[in-house]
Amino acid sequence: MRRPKTPTIVDIAAEAGVSKSAVSRALLGQGDVSPQTRKRIEDAANRLGYVANAMARGLVNSQTKTIGVVLRDVRKPHYAYLQAGTQSQAERRDYRIVTTTNAGKLEVADALREIKNLISLQVDGLVIAPARLPTAEFVSFLERVPIVVAGRHETSRGVSSVACDDTDGGQALAQHLIQLGHRRIAVVLVAASYSLRYSTRGLAMIDGIRAAGGTPVVWDVPTDHDAAEVTTAGLDNAGVSAIMCPTDASAMDVLEVLRQRGKPALTEYSVTGYGGYGPLASPYLGLTTFREPVEEMGRTAVNLLVDRIEGHTVDDRFVSLRGSLIAGRTARALDLASNPSALDDAVGP
Repeated sequence: MRRPKTPTIVDIAAEAGVSKSAVSRALLGQGDVSPQTRKRIEDAANRLGYVANAMARGLVNSQTKTIGVVLRDVRKPHYAYLQAGTQSQAERRDYRIVTTTNAGKLEVADALREIKNLISLQVDGLVIAPARLPTAEFVSFLERVPIVVAGRHETSRGVSSVACDDTDGGQALAQHLIQLGHRRIAVVLVAASYSLRYSTRGLAMIDGIRAAGGTPVVWDVPTDHDAAEVTTAGLDNAGVSAIMCPTDASAMDVLEVLRQRGKPALTEYSVTGYGGYGPLASPYLGLTTFREPVEEMGRTAVNLLVDRIEGHTVDDRFVSLRGSLIAGRTARALDLASNPSALDDAVGP
């Protein structure tokens, strides 16, 4: 089968009964074209199924008005909401988004391949959000395109970044539990090699508990998916009254472990998550969590990148965004009378 003919501005001119230069000016939004002629041209372009060749235009203008976005795993709510933020802000700034992701972890080799693919498409800049991609792996591409990292603080020269203040979030949740009377608190601590963000917020929880005079019981896990297993294994001998999780999903896994133990377990232990977006943030569920401004992170990343592309700024910037505590019903004031071990911890020796 022969490939269908691609309509050109010459075809549009013939269809609309105008000159080729008038079509060019109308489609580019330039020059003096009457509203009636512009509409006739746009209608003709729609009938013919005309689509401008952004890559060809980019060769002429040295810009394609296209931003490449590399996401770790769009199945995770964090990356889905981040994508929504980048998409909406790019449209406001008159740019298109080309997003690449992976149906899994997007390992370093995968991310580098996708970065090269996007650069080959002549994108004007990149937003990179695969958390496990080391900076050293992509700094060489700065000679080709400006890059903004979303999700962590970058210190390498030439790279701007935006991230939620996970230290603030972890400490805010710890302080909330302390104020509710909890003193001996389990913290599910994810390995930094899996997620630096998850590890940072876990370490902040631990520091916050200690700073308030409490006792953190650290449950080291490879990933947040292991929260249920470590809770099942360690809960009986931990003597804790609350469990702090690195994500909302892992908090729900822990709550399921407690549910299986019977209704008293759900009231005996308080549980906190982290994220605060999507269905798990529903007031109906009442999860106590810390809400990350993920969509704002995506919007900010696009603004940082477009400002660099258009020459409004030449300096590296880091933007730290503050989230907010969501006090739900999964974290309750400690009933000292029903928890003698907690009473001992609370009043001291």
